[in-house]
Amino acid sequence: MKKQTVLLMACCLLPASLLADELTVRVQLADGAAPVAGAVVYLNGGSKPYPVRSEVSQKNRMFHPHVLILPAGSSVDFPNQDNTQHHVYSFSPAKTFNLELYADKPEAPVVFDQPGIVELGCNIHDHMQAFIVVADTRAIGQTNEQGEVTIALDFGDTQVPGSLSLNIWHPRLPDNTRPLVREINAASLTNLSIETVSIELTPEPRLEGPMNDLQKRFQEL
Repeated sequence: MKKQTVLLMACCLLPASLLADELTVRVQLADGAAPVAGAVVYLNGGSKPYPVRSEVSQKNRMFHPHVLILPAGSSVDFPNQDNTQHHVYSFSPAKTFNLELYADKPEAPVVFDQPGIVELGCNIHDHMQAFIVVADTRAIGQTNEQGEVTIALDFGDTQVPGSLSLNIWHPRLPDNTRPLVREINAASLTNLSIETVSIELTPEPRLEGPMNDLQKRFQEL
C-alpha cells in the first residue's frame, strides 16, 4: 500500500533574550497539499496536569472520541449507548483492562495512572478502535483542521532544560504504540525556529462491513 509522508513544522517567534511561553506546531502533508488534523503534540517535562474524569462512549458501534488526551491519574467511564452489548478491552502496556459484555455503563470508571498510548478495542466488533493518550504534562494539544496546535511552555519553578523533547503521535503512524520524538535546543527558541520531522501515515482504515454471526447474537440487549 502506498504510504503518505507527512511534514511536521514547529514554529515559534520569541523575544531575543526570553524563552517563549508557547509553541505553535503545524502538521501538513510533505507536498504541502493539505494540513493534517488530529495529530497529538506534546513536550516532556514541565508542570503536571490535574487528573480529571472523562468518558469514551460507544455509539453506532464506534468509540467516541476516537482519540482522547488524558492527564495521568485520570479516570474514564465507558458508557454503552448502543442497543447491542460491547466488550471493551486494552492490552497496551500503559493500561491493561477488560470490561466484559455489558450494556449501559460499568459501575466503576477505569483509572489511567501511567503515561503512554492506550489502544482500545471491542471483543465483539473488531472494527471498533480508539486511543487514549495519557500524559503527565500540561504542554500537550491536538492539531485542528488547519493542522496547527499551540501548546504552553510552562515549567513552573523548575529549571528549563537545555533540550526539549517534542513528541508527535497520530493513530495512523506505522507504529502507533509510541510517539515520534524530536529533540529541540531550548536556546534556539529565542529566534524564529522551524523544527521539521518527516513521518509516514498508513492509509485510512476501511469502513465497517456487515455484521457477522457473533455480532448478530449480541444485537439485542
